[in-house]
Amino acid sequence: MNNITTLTLPAVGSLAAAPSTHPHERAPSLAPKRRLSSETLLGGEREIEIEHSGALYRLRLTSLGKLILTK
Repeated sequence: MNNITTLTLPAVGSLAAAPSTHPHERAPSLAPKRRLSSETLLGGEREIEIEHSGALYRLRLTSLGKLILTK
């Protein structure tokens, strides 16, 4: 006698995303995200310095209106 087991898989669109295990990612928050306009952040300047974890970053507005963040 031959025992055959049938495995039924869910449709691709119904698969839930696996939770991230990356240490810098947090679980999604239901609270609205804080939003700042680039004009508010730059305060009329074309470049500002941002200190983060002891490192200095520069946020610059290009002539084409794009933002560039460099360390």
